[in-house]
Amino acid sequence: MARIHLDGVGHSYDGGRTYALQPADTLFEDGRTYALLGPSGCGKTTMLNIVSGLLFPSDGRVRLGERDVTRAAIADRNIAQVFQFPVVYRSKTVFGNLAFPLKCRNWDKPRIERRVSEVAELLGLTARLGRSARSLTADEKQLISLGRGLVRDDVAALLMDEPLTVIDPQMKFDLRRRIKQANERTRHTVIYVTHDQNEAMTFADEILVMQAGRVIQRGAPAELFERPLNTYVGTFIGSPGMNFLPATQEGATVLIGDAVIRSDVRAPVDGTLTVGVRPEHIRLSQTGAGLPARVVAVQDQGNVRVLDVELAAGGRLKAKLPREQAIPAGEVRIVIPAQHAHIYADGVRADV
Repeated sequence: MARIHLDGVGHSYDGGRTYALQPADTLFEDGRTYALLGPSGCGKTTMLNIVSGLLFPSDGRVRLGERDVTRAAIADRNIAQVFQFPVVYRSKTVFGNLAFPLKCRNWDKPRIERRVSEVAELLGLTARLGRSARSLTADEKQLISLGRGLVRDDVAALLMDEPLTVIDPQMKFDLRRRIKQANERTRHTVIYVTHDQNEAMTFADEILVMQAGRVIQRGAPAELFERPLNTYVGTFIGSPGMNFLPATQEGATVLIGDAVIRSDVRAPVDGTLTVGVRPEHIRLSQTGAGLPARVVAVQDQGNVRVLDVELAAGGRLKAKLPREQAIPAGEVRIVIPAQHAHIYADGVRADV
């Protein structure tokens, strides 16, 4: 295992005219699990490939522990990588696939058998060890790809690039659970690339949200959900994402229309003011204070329902209600609890 430090690392594919990964410092601590989260083209795979050695950075240095490996070959970094499409040796059995990295390191047969047995049990592959890899399902093949990384005892870090993309949706949950359990046992430093926020939120100790070659915000899943740094993170994290409504300020009070949302703002907020609120935190009432509105559509998602709500003053928002809660008919009042109302100025969280 190793601490990974990208010291001022950036990369341009066109000689410096544009950067796929903007130069910056990024640190991955030893033994923790990280997710690089963002849309296609945001730089997450570029960062991963720089760590693995598939790509040499245009700028900066890559350090694994105390070693500078910026120009080191892949084989000299002791990093295992699991790709989007599972890579297996079709002519070998499951045992042969898992044992292959150990045979290349000249381990003796009893030691190989012990280690393969341990990893197979960890991943639920024990009953399949004698089967040909040719006959396996996509999720089983991906487990073998993972197992080839876990089976080694010299791995500094385990990198995963969209490993569940080709997996059947019904199998993703189980495979994600197995990967997480395996890492809790082995405690590798793991960097996991995904565009799927659910994968990132359920898998990683810490998420790095990326946009246009930059890490916009990093933190624990709960932190990103509860306190997004800007409207991009607020929209990207959550299903549906955070609502943003235009607001005004009068002294210590922030209002949407005539409704008081916050009355504890310590200083004037410069810039265009918006209030962010998660759909989960919105309350509906047919009486009392709040924003006049009406429900225009309902999406049934099983245990919850997502409401599309049109405000009388203009604009729309999403509200997320437990299934057992009745949906009021006719005009409703939207109540935004002050503790869940986040203030943004020009799209950036205001420290109020």
